[in-house]
Amino acid sequence: MKPSLILINPWIFDFAAYDLWSKPLGLLYLASQLRTLGFRVHLIDCLDVYNPLMEEIGHPKKPVRRQYGTGKFWKQTVPKPSQLSTIPRTYSRYGITPQIFIREVKRVKRPVAILVTSLMTYWYPGVFEAIQLVKDIHPNVPVILGGIYATLCTGHARSNSHADFVIPSPGQFRPMELYQLIKKIIPDFPIKEKLEPLSPYPAFDLLTKIDYVCLLSSSGCPFGCPYCASPYVSPPFFRREPLELFEEVLFWHKDYNIVDFAFYDDALLADSVNHISVFLEGVLESNLALRFHCPNGLHITYIDRDIADLLYKAGFKMIRLGLETTDTKLHRDLGRKFSEGEFEGAVTHLKRPGFTTNQIGAYVMVGLPGQTYDQVAETITYVGKIGAVPYVSEYSPIPHTEMWEEAVKVSRFDLESQPLFHNNTILPCWNGDVFGELTTLKKMAQDIRNKARNK
Repeated sequence: MKPSLILINPWIFDFAAYDLWSKPLGLLYLASQLRTLGFRVHLIDCLDVYNPLMEEIGHPKKPVRRQYGTGKFWKQTVPKPSQLSTIPRTYSRYGITPQIFIREVKRVKRPVAILVTSLMTYWYPGVFEAIQLVKDIHPNVPVILGGIYATLCTGHARSNSHADFVIPSPGQFRPMELYQLIKKIIPDFPIKEKLEPLSPYPAFDLLTKIDYVCLLSSSGCPFGCPYCASPYVSPPFFRREPLELFEEVLFWHKDYNIVDFAFYDDALLADSVNHISVFLEGVLESNLALRFHCPNGLHITYIDRDIADLLYKAGFKMIRLGLETTDTKLHRDLGRKFSEGEFEGAVTHLKRPGFTTNQIGAYVMVGLPGQTYDQVAETITYVGKIGAVPYVSEYSPIPHTEMWEEAVKVSRFDLESQPLFHNNTILPCWNGDVFGELTTLKKMAQDIRNKARNK
């Protein structure tokens, strides 16, 4: 009999959470690789909005699902951690109930190991709760913790999570350290010394329902934004063959009738002529009615007339541009990723083939160290004037980034000892009326979006 593994995508504990094509892609790639090695893999996705047991118990508030597969999660209000007791917001557990989680864990008899992933550093309460519950049910089964929190806050995780092993994984798609650990748990089990990254296809079939598939045409990022931890948590930048990516899209479309695909790339348009444009040409030649989405911000400087035409004709429905700020000094400090006039040019290029104002969003950062209310407000207003719609993106201070030391210096919280204070909802590096000013800025952005939507 094949040895069994439990893979867990834990809850989100936060003041707010929204499913914007949110799937544990790294965990799904890992599940697929483990199956090729001969394991029986049981996935427990605490964020599963389609879990039939939630329907069965008659949870009072079913999550609203929206067009193209986005929407809300199941949600239960929980007490705030003491460190966040003064924050005037409701704190919630997002996902299935603990009772259903326990039922799911008990279904798996005699697992040889339990693997728990982690995402945002300040979501660790969900990770800890999942680990405690599985240890109560399977006390003698080793629990292995990996993922982003385990990588960025390794010391905190090892001291507080109660996992038997914590694996910091800067190469999260090349988990040889994990495989060597499993080899110690099961000495006679063969482990391949080399697995190709981003293969085989992620195990979306383990989900209750597949309403969209997340894609990676590349991994890592060639840029070094001072607020981003991608260079630390991801492997060196590499790209898949574009026609190989197209074959994956065909697989999900033909075998699972999937039409919605969300790109997770950090640099989707880099060297587009030799990469993503080749993929898009394949999509056009196939004459398939597919829809693509890019929740991660696209680099403005790469959007020219040709790529805008391809994005539109291939079926992209949502564009997000990484504008960040229009303040000259702050823009320079953030890496100066585009030049003056390029944002206006990108919007013009996107509108020429048919993208509407409502489809062209621009991320505006708020809460950066030293940033002022007026700088954010001016950027939001500018986006509306150019003919796009603004989306406020709150800054979260992240360990191992270039901006981390400055964030620690200016924050009103002890960022180094407590990951809960990394939460972008509380704007940990913002000085002033945090919630009053943030509410005003978000309303400014919302008013512009509403005006575009009603045209």
